[in-house]
Amino acid sequence: MSSVSLRMLPPTGRLARLRRAGSEVGSLRLIERHARVHRHAWLVFASGVFEPLFYLLSVGLGLGVLVGKVPGPGGHLIPYREFVAPGLLAVSSMNGAMYDSTFNVFFRLKYAKLYDAILATPMSPAQVALGEIGWALLRGTIYAAAFTLVMVAMGLVHSPWAVLAVPVAVLIGFAFAALGMTGTTYMKSWQDFDYVILASMPLFLFSATFYPLSVYPRAVQVIVECTPLYQGVVLLRDLTVGVVGPDLLWRAAYLAVLGLIGLYVSGRRLARLLLV
Repeated sequence: MSSVSLRMLPPTGRLARLRRAGSEVGSLRLIERHARVHRHAWLVFASGVFEPLFYLLSVGLGLGVLVGKVPGPGGHLIPYREFVAPGLLAVSSMNGAMYDSTFNVFFRLKYAKLYDAILATPMSPAQVALGEIGWALLRGTIYAAAFTLVMVAMGLVHSPWAVLAVPVAVLIGFAFAALGMTGTTYMKSWQDFDYVILASMPLFLFSATFYPLSVYPRAVQVIVECTPLYQGVVLLRDLTVGVVGPDLLWRAAYLAVLGLIGLYVSGRRLARLLLV
C-alpha cells in the first residue's frame, strides 16, 4: 500500500497504534531535525539576537539621554532605557518565533514538501504543528534568554520578579508562533508575506514598546490594549520593574489561550491541506 493510501485510512487498528507511538516522540524528532539543519547555518540563527540589542543601544541609550525619565508601571518615573528594554525583549520573542513559523514553514510546506514525507510516517498533522511551533518557540526562547542576560549585565533589571521574564518571553513566543503558523497555512505565494510585515510592524511600533500608552488618543489605546504584543510588553515591564499585580495573570492567560487556539487551528489546517 502506498504512503498516500496509508495517510488516507482512518486511524484504526495497527495504524492507530503506530500513530500513538509516533506522536509521543514525533514532535521532538522534528525539532531535532531542524536543529541539525541549523548547525550549518548557526550565524543566520544567531543573527536575531543582535537586532534588539542594536535597538537598545541606539534608541534606549542614545535617544534615552535626550528623553530622560518616562512614566512606567505604577506611575513611577523610570529611565527611558529601562522602559524600552522590556519592550524590546517582548519584540525579540515575537520576531524569533513568528518569522520561523511563517517563512520557513511556508517553504517546507509548498516547496520542500517536507510534511508530505513526514505524514508517511506515524506522525499526525497535529504533531507536525506542535513540532514546528516547538522549534519556533525554542528559537524565540534563545533570543529572549540572550537579551535578558544583556539587560542584567547593563543594570536594567532591579527586581527579583525578573526571573519570570524568560518564561513570559516563552509564552509570548508560543502565542506568536501558533498565530504565525496558522496564518501560513492560508498563504498561496511569497507575496502574501507582505501581510506578515503589515501585522508585525505596527505591533512593534505601537504596542507601548517605545512610548507610554498614555501618549495615544483613547480610541487608539483601546485598540493597542487588545493586541497580544502589548500584553507581553506589560508583563515583562512590570516584572523587571517590580510592579506585580493580579492583572498579570489574565494577561498571561490571554497569551496562553491564543497560543492553544493557534496550535489547534494550524493542526486542522495542515490535515486539510495534506490529507485531502
